[in-house]
Amino acid sequence: MTFGPAKPAASPPAKSRGWYLPQISVMDAYLGQELTLPFVFGVGAFSSIGLSIGSLLYLVRQVAESGLPIMLALQIFALQMPYFVALAFPMSTLLATLMAYGRLSDDHEIIALRGCGISVYRLFLPALVLSLVVTGMTFLFNEVVVPSANYRASVMLDAALNGDRNDFQDTNILYNQYDDLKQPDGQEQRVLTRLFYAREFDGRQMRGLTVLDFSEGSVSQIISAETADWQPKSNRWRFYNGTIYLISQDGSYRNILRFQQHEANLPRAPLDLAQERRGTDEMNIVELNRYIDLIRPTSDAKKLRKLYVRLQQKLAFPFVCVAFALVGASLGLRIKRSGKGLGLGLSVLIIFMYYVLLFITGALGQVGALSPFVAAWSPVWVALVAGTFLLWRAAR
Repeated sequence: MTFGPAKPAASPPAKSRGWYLPQISVMDAYLGQELTLPFVFGVGAFSSIGLSIGSLLYLVRQVAESGLPIMLALQIFALQMPYFVALAFPMSTLLATLMAYGRLSDDHEIIALRGCGISVYRLFLPALVLSLVVTGMTFLFNEVVVPSANYRASVMLDAALNGDRNDFQDTNILYNQYDDLKQPDGQEQRVLTRLFYAREFDGRQMRGLTVLDFSEGSVSQIISAETADWQPKSNRWRFYNGTIYLISQDGSYRNILRFQQHEANLPRAPLDLAQERRGTDEMNIVELNRYIDLIRPTSDAKKLRKLYVRLQQKLAFPFVCVAFALVGASLGLRIKRSGKGLGLGLSVLIIFMYYVLLFITGALGQVGALSPFVAAWSPVWVALVAGTFLLWRAAR
């Protein structure tokens, strides 16, 4: 009696460093493919629309009216592209889930899968994974790529239209310093303690300076100098060719001192403020946080609220991908007759509603009616709650 070659024993699941590698089911791979194609289509479609409206038309007008070189316009166009691609990521997640689950619902594949005992929540899992991946992509894009690309595009455009743009504020540097001082009644009050003004700045040295000292309740000292620069070794300002006016409580000059050089223990903040000329779209979260810390002593409450709202919006924006995935998948599961046209139309409507809500809450945050955190995150919360409710209804 002869025997054929023994069959090899079934190999155990693949391992990696002691852990079992997750096995992707056929259903997950199928749903992933259904989600990927409309997502890629959405990124192309939405970013193209944004680029056409927000960048291309403006650059074409500058080429025609201001003589902007075509090659330079193409470079600026390419640098502005990452901003609109990042904006398209959440929209594309919504479109992908709407179209994928809507198509499966149309072809009764959802009914067949549920007949096999697969729950709606399990069917949503591939969309959740996609949304989390896109959330990470959006965050990285907005932190690493978009700010530097926006800044470079802005510098190139300003240089072409208005001459070379300095990377710093070159005229009229004004810095107000506020501190909490104890008042005669024993309570602390936030008051202006110092006003720093420079007429010009060349990137290294300031010219035409005037510093008013209010630390004693009224003007107690005035420093006027031709030039001044920052001394990093001593962390002090060095003023050149100027005058110090010491003022008594009744407002009369107590003493006048002329100097060729004078070092003063003033904060570096005016120099940092002059060297920062980027807008919020040209800064990532770390840079925006640093800028807020820099201008906080100026006590410009309205500007600070606006910056805090913008900071929270930068943190909240990537997570709208998860909310849109919930909403899109839930609506796709419930729609009986869908298609690319209906999916695209619903996506545009939902996106419009989201941005209207974002605009309203952002405005309320800037005027102080809502905290910056609530103003930035409430549109995401609303979309998450709506998507969770719709998914629960679909599961029933």
